[in-house]
Amino acid sequence: MNLSVIMCIMTTLLGPALGEVMICYFGSWATYRPGRGNFQVSNIDPSLCTHYIYAFIGAAANGDIFSLDPWNDLPDNGGKNNIGKFVALKNTKTAPKVLAGIGGWNAASTNFTIIVNNRHYREKFVKNLITFLEKYNFDGLDVAWDYPAQNGGRPADRKTFIVFANEVKAAFVKKGLLVTVAVGAAEDLAIPSYEIAALSKAVDYINVMTFDMVGATFSTIVGHHAPLAPASYQANSSRLMHNNVKSSLSFWMKRGAPASKLVLGLPLYGRTFTLAHVTLTTPGSPSAGPGHPGPYTREAGSMGFNELCNKQKGGNWTTVWYKEQSVPYAFRGSQWVGFDNTRSLTTKINYAKKLGLAGIMFWSIETDDFTGNCGHGRYPLLRASKKALNSITTSEGDEDDGQD
Repeated sequence: MNLSVIMCIMTTLLGPALGEVMICYFGSWATYRPGRGNFQVSNIDPSLCTHYIYAFIGAAANGDIFSLDPWNDLPDNGGKNNIGKFVALKNTKTAPKVLAGIGGWNAASTNFTIIVNNRHYREKFVKNLITFLEKYNFDGLDVAWDYPAQNGGRPADRKTFIVFANEVKAAFVKKGLLVTVAVGAAEDLAIPSYEIAALSKAVDYINVMTFDMVGATFSTIVGHHAPLAPASYQANSSRLMHNNVKSSLSFWMKRGAPASKLVLGLPLYGRTFTLAHVTLTTPGSPSAGPGHPGPYTREAGSMGFNELCNKQKGGNWTTVWYKEQSVPYAFRGSQWVGFDNTRSLTTKINYAKKLGLAGIMFWSIETDDFTGNCGHGRYPLLRASKKALNSITTSEGDEDDGQD
């Protein structure tokens, strides 16, 4: 088989050229959100992303696959058939790849660790995955195991995860199916969980979750959860100095992950805090705990961009560009949020392009301003990010999104 034929096959399987991959997660539970936060599959713009991931399906300890919400996911018994509607995105003009995501934070390691450490369950699991993907016409699978050997896992997971990944890849190649994996980004999280060089050989793309590096539930100070670079206030903590995009990507590449497999994770939401002292607002200031929940996501300590931009429309928020980390933050009274806007996303994307990464990934599309309610059109963050990804320029990007 000559090189041109091989390249044609790989292009058909993987999708766009390296450097142009834009992977977007869809949190299927967003169909239950109230008001302007209610997000249905029909709200997805199939032209924005090259790959869409349906989050999530479940794995039983014996290797069975199941829907986490049959009424929402499937057509049975009058269900909404959102999986069917989601997979239909691949039939649109831009024909994005559509993958099923399995796991997620709530799944922890409990069932995964039982499966991968038992040969019979692994074999059954791989067969069941293929059956599920083919039944619903998915193009592949994203494994979101948070995290091997941690969160209820076993030390053996680090090696048996590689055994599992190799078995999945061998079976999937025969079926023309993609396999991607979502991984913890920072060094202290990644070292216990992954044999990075071996994992890189077993998957098509590695979605590096370079977000949630700071959060009010485990931090006593306020800070941005997805900064490009370290900050001076973190100088006394080697762990915190590694919790940023640059350090994380450098670590993964030094440990053997090729740039061509790495996909930079970008958040479409912010992490919120309640300030311990309303006059102390700079990153590194004392935190009194999670910030107030947003009206749509309704989770303390987190706020979708669509929630934040609506709050900022109401005024009285102070927004600051934090030059040290190339990200914005905002505060009002006791409430503080570190988030991303078009400027910070463009800056990170240009850095990813400089490294020659495969592309970018977003968690998750339903927290962009998908209705355009804030006055900058539908999906302002995703549209600006796609523009930056496909641009031949590598300037920082100071496009005004009304949030600077």
